[in-house]
Amino acid sequence: MKKKFYITTPIYYPSAKLHIGHAYCTTLSDIFARSKRERGYECYFLTGADEHGLKIEKNAQQAGVSPQEFVDNIVKGFYSLWDLLHISNDDFIRTTQERHTKVVQDIFSKMLAQGDIYLGHYEGWYCKDCEAFWTDTQVGKDHICPDCNRPVSKAQEEAYFFKTNKYLPNLLKFYDENPNFLTPVSRKNEMINTFIKPGLEDLCVSRTSFTWGIPVKENPKHVVYVWLDALTNYITALGYGSDNEEKFRKFWEDPDTEIIHILGADITRFHAIYWPMFLDALNLRKPDREFVHGLLMMKDAKMSKSKGNVVDPYPLVERYGVDAVRYYLAREITFGSDGSFSPVQFVERINNDLANSYGNLLNRTLGMMNKYFDGVIPSYKGQVTSFDGALETCIETTITSYEKAMDDLKITEAISYVNDLVNRANKYIDETMPWVLAKDETKKEELASVMNHLANAIYVASILYRPVLVTASEKALEQLGVTTENRNYNKLHNLKLLDNVKINKAEALFPRLDPTVEVEFINSLMGNH
Repeated sequence: MKKKFYITTPIYYPSAKLHIGHAYCTTLSDIFARSKRERGYECYFLTGADEHGLKIEKNAQQAGVSPQEFVDNIVKGFYSLWDLLHISNDDFIRTTQERHTKVVQDIFSKMLAQGDIYLGHYEGWYCKDCEAFWTDTQVGKDHICPDCNRPVSKAQEEAYFFKTNKYLPNLLKFYDENPNFLTPVSRKNEMINTFIKPGLEDLCVSRTSFTWGIPVKENPKHVVYVWLDALTNYITALGYGSDNEEKFRKFWEDPDTEIIHILGADITRFHAIYWPMFLDALNLRKPDREFVHGLLMMKDAKMSKSKGNVVDPYPLVERYGVDAVRYYLAREITFGSDGSFSPVQFVERINNDLANSYGNLLNRTLGMMNKYFDGVIPSYKGQVTSFDGALETCIETTITSYEKAMDDLKITEAISYVNDLVNRANKYIDETMPWVLAKDETKKEELASVMNHLANAIYVASILYRPVLVTASEKALEQLGVTTENRNYNKLHNLKLLDNVKINKAEALFPRLDPTVEVEFINSLMGNH
């Protein structure tokens, strides 16, 4: 495994407030970044805002403000939401920042000078929502955008084009040599069969029908088209083309860095086809991996700002806490597959996994520790009861399985392994029956071993949960009496770490929710009454 990681989300379009769908992608990326840092890897985590385009220009006009004022106001909400969700990004790139706009102009000029870009005229089917041109074949007889399923219209304008066929052989060779580049694998098949085989046309990379964009230096009536502008954020944020390229060398050029783009299904084409071509034109390495997460659905329809079928994360976090929201997003919807937001599933997941299993395990254990050992975790004496070995094996297996799944971005699966450990520890209580052992003075050593093993299981589960449950896991470790120094991933295998540790006051991590009341509340947020 490589030593450093560069992890990116898409940069989001500030045409309106963000919703739970955006929170999903960023939260899962954050969990992945946090898990890498936990294990001692150096990690640089980027997110940002894609701030140019016709929709921004029109929305600003309607609001009676300049486009810059409009995006400034919306982006404040981005910062606020990421703070609310405890997103640990190292940088936030805005495509209106000088560090980005200047370099995009230089990149365009370089491609133009190399003959990768040429001036022509475009006539085709245009989707104003996706800001994309499509061919007759792609829109079909009903003239529907293949990305967003909205109607398209005929449009023509002078434009610069990027020569895709010049770099297509390299792209196909790269696909063959790097089967893990685009996952799930169905996405690669989709790129080849839907977009490449029918005939990949040159890509429109400038526009003249609006002005809110980065001007082309050689022809200022043109602005750089969204995808050449937006995709290059991944390198401009690291300082590519600037006076200080230290971060770029460290997190892009260094072969010891693994570059991972996490993106939604609706923008796969641009990342999987055009971005590698742009990098080829710049003579730069391609990302190691592009992981496409599924769409977050609402009532069998894609959640989108324009359709209005969205859930605002703020009231969810305010009512249930940041950990409950982060946990639901990571655990309920398999990362890489489409999923749906369900009020019933939200409440059930919090009650079953967090309140009844994890929270209850902690409370039961601390209560028995206080009752039987005056609030002190007994020392580890090996496998004393006939059930100790199975729990120790489960702990070790959980750590190994968790790491393997997380390394492959199987985040939902990784968390499920921790759930299994918690459930196994609860079963261990039923098997060992500490309340029975406590009545027999000759079973004192067995009782002590049970308490020690339970403490270790909770410790391991809490450390593994920490990238998801950013506040509750710390509270659990605090209640368990674990010092800050010992809340360390590298100490997970030390079964003697908690010997004779004095525990602290037990408090419920997750209150059990009333399903009837809470489902009704969440439905009200979704407009379902």
